[in-house]
Order: sequence, then C-alpha cells, then structure tokens
Amino acid sequence: MSQALPVPWRPALAALSVLSLATAAGAAMVFLTQVVLARHFGPAHYGLFASSLATVSLVAPLAGFGLSQFRLKAHGAEGWAAERWQPASSRFLVLTSVLAVGGVVAWALAGPPVDAATRSMLLALAPFILGLLAVEQIGSKLRLEERHAALAGWQLLMPAGRLAIALLAVAGLSMSIHAVAWGHAVLAVVVLMLAVPQWRAMRSGDWTLKGHGPRDPLLARDIVRPDARMLFRQAWPYGVAAVLYPVFFQIGTVLLKYLRGDAEAGVFGIALAVMTAIYLFPTTVYQKFLLARLHRWAVHDRARFRQVYRLGCIGMLASGLLVGVVLAALSGEAVRVFGERYAGLQPLLMLLAVCVPVRFLSTAVGAVLLTEGQMAYRVGAMLAAATAAALLNLLLIPAHGAMGAAFATLAAEALLLLAMYHGARRAAALRGAP
Repeated sequence: MSQALPVPWRPALAALSVLSLATAAGAAMVFLTQVVLARHFGPAHYGLFASSLATVSLVAPLAGFGLSQFRLKAHGAEGWAAERWQPASSRFLVLTSVLAVGGVVAWALAGPPVDAATRSMLLALAPFILGLLAVEQIGSKLRLEERHAALAGWQLLMPAGRLAIALLAVAGLSMSIHAVAWGHAVLAVVVLMLAVPQWRAMRSGDWTLKGHGPRDPLLARDIVRPDARMLFRQAWPYGVAAVLYPVFFQIGTVLLKYLRGDAEAGVFGIALAVMTAIYLFPTTVYQKFLLARLHRWAVHDRARFRQVYRLGCIGMLASGLLVGVVLAALSGEAVRVFGERYAGLQPLLMLLAVCVPVRFLSTAVGAVLLTEGQMAYRVGAMLAAATAAALLNLLLIPAHGAMGAAFATLAAEALLLLAMYHGARRAAALRGAP
C-alpha cells in the first residue's frame, strides 16, 4: 500500500500542479503565436516584428527596475512591516516607466540605424512595456498571497492575448505586421487596466500576506516610510539583474537584425521563442512558486531552505537533460511546423538544446543568490555573462550568422552557470546553523 505524502506537501504539490498546467498552456500559446505569425508573414516581416519586440524587451525591465523582486525579499524578511515601502513604490513605478517607454521612443526617433519600418514598429510596441510591468507587479503580489490559481490565470493573460492577435491577423482581416504591433499596444492597455484594482488593494492594505500572521494596523501606522531614493538603493541590484537578463538572452536577435538583416533575425527569433517556452518551466518552479518561500526560509528556517535547495538542483538537472534530449530529437520537426522558409531552424535548435540543462541547473543553483546579501555577486555574474554574450555575438555573427549567435548564447549560458556555482558555494544560507 502506498504511503501518503506528509500533509504539508499536499498543498504545495497542488499549487505547483496548477502553476505547471498554466505554464504548459502559456508555452503552447507562445509557440502557436510564433507559428501563426512566422508562417503568415515570412522571415523578413516576422523578423522585423521579432527583432523590434526583442529591442523593447531589452528596455522593459527598466520599468519597475527590480521592484517586484525586492518586494518578495522585503516581505519575506520583514513580514507586514515591509508595507512601509508601498508609498515610495508608486512613485518609483511611475518614474521608471516613463524612463523605459521614453527610452524606446527616443531610440525609434533618433537611433542612427533605425529605418522607417523599424521606427513605426518600435513606436507601436513601446506601450507593451506597461503591460509587462503590470503582469510582473501584480504577479509578485499574488505570489506573496500564495494565490496560485489567480497567479496562473494572471500569467496567462499576455500569452492568450498575443495568440488572439495572431489568429485575428490571419483570419481574413488582412492585418499588416504593423497592425499586429498595435494590437500588442492595445493588449498592454487592457492588462494595465485590470491591474489597477489589485494595486489599489495593496496600497490600502486590503490583501493577505501568507506566512506572517494577521496584519497589525498599528504597525502599519507607526513604521517609518522610506522615500523613493532609499527604495532605489535597496532595489537596484534586482533591477540591474532584470535588465541584464534580456541583454544576455535577446541581444543576438537584435544584433542579427542590424548585422545580417530581418530575415535571419526572424529565423533566430523563432529558435529563441522555442527556448523561451521551454524556460517557462524553471521560471514557474522558482519565480512563481518557490521564491517568496525561499526568501522567508533563508531568514527564518535555513534547514528547510537547504533541503529544498538541494532537491531543486537535482530535479532541475534531471529534467533539463530530459527536455534537452527531446528538443534535439524533435528539432527536425520544426521546419515542418514553421515551413521551408525556416530551414535553418534545425541546426539552431540542436545546438540550443545543449543550453536546456545548463539553464535549468543555473536557475536552481542561482536561487540562493537571490536571498539576503547575495544580490551584488549575482549582478556581477550576470554582467559578466551579458558582456560575454554581446562580445561573442559581435564577433561571430558577421561570419556565421544565426549559428554564431547560437554559439554565443551557449557560451554565455555556460559562463553564467559557472559563476552561479562559484557564488552559491560561499552563500551563508547554505552554511551554518538552522
């Protein structure tokens, strides 16, 4: 007779199952969106859209600049007392959002290599930053509340909306690729409007923080409230890390556009879209499910932190190897799915399949570097990896095109894993008394 799991694991497995199903659905939607747009518009037009969206994605983390990650850390360590950061958070969000959207607009209007088609595409996609910001900020609130079903639904808004836009584009409406970009702007506005009630509830204290008992109104009234400058001093490592990640991952698509043209950028963009869908799995486990708990355990229950950390590393390595093998085996089917115009996909995916176990393990190993006192090292590691990615892309793309970008991506992933491992060995949360 099988032995029942300990009671504390049952809600954890249920929550992880809900988030995993939502992640699978989101990955399927992302994949279908790429298939529909790529087949309908072809490499050149799709490449224009994909490279412009990658450019926007490079800038998007400036909006919020690490606030959602810092909120998880602050509430994990301080509990309800972390509400003292809320007034400054609103001002911080407005300022950083203006800078991020304004940066894209300025590049579109004044960037030397930007042609007319790219300019109009970037201007249409600039508001998409606000939708991504809303998803991230409300997602952190739902993680702190441990409302996993609501989080799953919230995280599906963007993939579902993007798939709907893609289907409308090919459903006889004769939408241009620029109309697809404007559809993304409308989607961002809708998501932003849906986020406003959640944000207001958090500002008024009408929400539930799990793991820290009931809210004390007297504490909320008496605590000192920091200003936006103090918030910046606390959040900047998370912001820099968030900015470096898309540079590390998306820079190849952007450089391919300017060094080899939209068509080659489109093919590589498809390969990265497949990888993005795969990487949603470790993101779900760590960012959406475990991270708020890890921040709490790193301060209040180190024995549990170490146990979960070690199991996570083993599980991520095993699952990454399995998924990488499956991706390599099925890489030939990608050309059948996307069409003969994307014949270069198979070798790209076979090479990028090696990145899968590297990324999965890197996510698990680096989780300890998101906790108390470790972010400065994590930022340095990501800066080194992002710099390596940019330099290797500049070196390899002119001669080797998309395959050069894929080699640069693999090398940068390996460097990041080594750096994360080196930092994790010194982390205080993995040593000492519980």
